[in-house]
Amino acid sequence: MSAGTLPQSPADGRGPASASTSSLAKRPSSRAGSDPGPGSGTRADDGRIGLRANLRHIGALARRNMLQIKQDPESMFDAVFMPIVFVLLFVYVFGGAIAGKGNNDAYVNYVVPGLMAMMGMNIAMGVGTGINDDFKKGVMDRFRTMPIARSSVLIAKIVVEIGRMLIATAILLGMGFLLGLQIHTSVLGLFGAIGLSMVFGASLMWIFILLGLTMKTAQAVQGMAMIVLMPLQFGSSIFAPPTTMPGWLQAFTDYNPLSALADSSRALINGGPLAHSVWMTLGWSVAITAVMAPLAVAKFRKKT
Repeated sequence: MSAGTLPQSPADGRGPASASTSSLAKRPSSRAGSDPGPGSGTRADDGRIGLRANLRHIGALARRNMLQIKQDPESMFDAVFMPIVFVLLFVYVFGGAIAGKGNNDAYVNYVVPGLMAMMGMNIAMGVGTGINDDFKKGVMDRFRTMPIARSSVLIAKIVVEIGRMLIATAILLGMGFLLGLQIHTSVLGLFGAIGLSMVFGASLMWIFILLGLTMKTAQAVQGMAMIVLMPLQFGSSIFAPPTTMPGWLQAFTDYNPLSALADSSRALINGGPLAHSVWMTLGWSVAITAVMAPLAVAKFRKKT
């Protein structure tokens, strides 16, 4: 088989998604003893993929993933409808009980910044099921024949999921504004809260990618993800102040990364102490990425 030919698989050989990845399989020709320039080849002298080529591969793979969403619009339902359901549910079902009857407006300003943390975690879960599904369909067998960095496949997934997360966050904030959300700081503070949520959500995706590579089925990935999600979400300051919780649960909440992100978002939108919660969120993001990203890439290399 020539280096520029892709094996066609029934599971992923259709439409524009196939065309978008075909360019990745083209290897630059090289002669024995020739010395290509620093940006002329796909691989560096030591056999590794160069930075420019790696970025080009990530872009092509991200385009493939976006084309898949275009062909399957139902895959956006969670990003579009989940924020609407969550805001309405928590504001009108739990708002009166937590903030007091008639204080729904005050609860909107409390819960919406917290839901930004929850939204990122739920969207991140889709990366793991998507990776697992790609292996079942044989898509990864196709990528294995291409001269691309294994990490580019995973990074492209994360790039597209961050886009979905931005859409979900925009809808969440739109619903919040309709229900009375107010920005007490500045627009820059709002953008800071969104950016912090994206950084933390991207770090969580590495956890779910590793789950998707480890578990046998997408259903197993979802089941394991829910076991992780539920305690972190409800044992945090997302929905209620920790002062209303028993002492042992308050101790867990203090070290819960979702609490740090929720508190950071509230401080950036509503005002208040900011430095500690922001540094805690950034510290968790760096730590999770530093541990989980190499494990996920190593597992992906081994599996492909």
